[in-house]
Amino acid sequence: MIESAQAAGSARSQVHHNELTEKYLAAFQASGLKASEFHAAVQPVTVGTHFDGRCLTRPGLLEREQVRRLEADLETLFRCVTGLPDRLFGGDLGAFALATGVPQQQVDAIVRGRGNAPSRLSRADLYVDDTGFKVLELNMSAALGGIDSGGLIRAMLAQPFLAEFAAEHNLGYVDTMVEVGQTLLAECCASPDARPTVAFCDWPASYPELESQLHKNAAALTKLGMDAFACHLGQLRVDEQFDVWLGERKVDVIYRLFLIEDLLDPTGPALIEPVLRAAERDKVKIFSPMDAELYGSKGALALLSDEANRGVFSDEELDCLDRILPWTRTVRHGPVTVAGRTVLLEEYAIAEREELILKPVMLHGGAGVTPGWQTEPEKWARLLEESMNEQFVLQRRIHPHTELFPSDDGLTEWLLVWGAFLGARGYSGMYLRGGPAESQNAVLNMVSGATGSCCFHELG
Repeated sequence: MIESAQAAGSARSQVHHNELTEKYLAAFQASGLKASEFHAAVQPVTVGTHFDGRCLTRPGLLEREQVRRLEADLETLFRCVTGLPDRLFGGDLGAFALATGVPQQQVDAIVRGRGNAPSRLSRADLYVDDTGFKVLELNMSAALGGIDSGGLIRAMLAQPFLAEFAAEHNLGYVDTMVEVGQTLLAECCASPDARPTVAFCDWPASYPELESQLHKNAAALTKLGMDAFACHLGQLRVDEQFDVWLGERKVDVIYRLFLIEDLLDPTGPALIEPVLRAAERDKVKIFSPMDAELYGSKGALALLSDEANRGVFSDEELDCLDRILPWTRTVRHGPVTVAGRTVLLEEYAIAEREELILKPVMLHGGAGVTPGWQTEPEKWARLLEESMNEQFVLQRRIHPHTELFPSDDGLTEWLLVWGAFLGARGYSGMYLRGGPAESQNAVLNMVSGATGSCCFHELG
């Protein structure tokens, strides 16, 4: 999701970029290269990918210290959120699921399909404000957009200007698809030399639209030490011995692209039940396991943010959480804490409408999100009341900075979401999505028309 600078109404300048970006923009202008020429050279590789044929006119650029701090924060956030069942619920995953707002009918499938340990594959969606990176959402599943940014990275490096700039400033990158493959092998295979058969598996309803992209991603995974095949869940067959088959291929790993919310589909239980039985008997691995999205739910962020839970975190962990997490609370009647004081949530939410955003706990892609600053007071009050005791959270608004991008008419201002990946080997790359700063869209993602890019960072 992206908040518009115009809607923000802040008197201060929203434009921000680091010294590395300033050097890039100055060098690009001095080169005489047209932004349209650079864009035309790299855009074709984004067709048929998560980027949907759209890309920005430059990559994101991160300085060495930014990456170091970000990796440490991602590790701390992962440790804190995946530790919540033990720290707050005595290890009871079902109780944790219910506390985060997961409907009861999904809890059984989540508990039965949990992994031996939480999968490390995740993507934190971040804005940059006056204090640095802020986490708006934490996506923990294998169904992450932007893992296929490597093609755009290589296309940009094939352009002489960027290749020379990268060499001069010692820039490198992380290929997220490689890290995804490494994480799958580490978490699903007993031997590092294993070559598993992987069903790159979507939900039947969404598969036709995404089939071409899924085949490309499956082919990329095959190059990384496995035999991967795109399919949907309805194409898998479980035999009497609980082995899972895709046609004549015995499946070792189901790369799960379908989400917890898909289980609410009327056909969901019948589709998932045979696979869960096979997983329970260790006949197949699910990547990432069914519990992954629990840790990335907005309800889990509310538990991390709640001052009542501060006692279960170390001082080092609290320093990280205080710095990167906006205030987030489950929508319930009654008292909540705000900066150490106690207020009634319903009164606070009305008074602070222009600084709050209402989000459903488990939905994805911006579905059901309502920014208070773009909602009339009467409608906001009604939505709040309807959301009470349902699966929603309130989150403190972030006022994000914008960044400048070349165009043939000069520099243009864009708002960015930074999608930072974590995998088995640590920081696993970054992909950007954004929209023009003057946009009035409060929610903007790749499906609804955002424009994406890749990211380089200083090495050493």
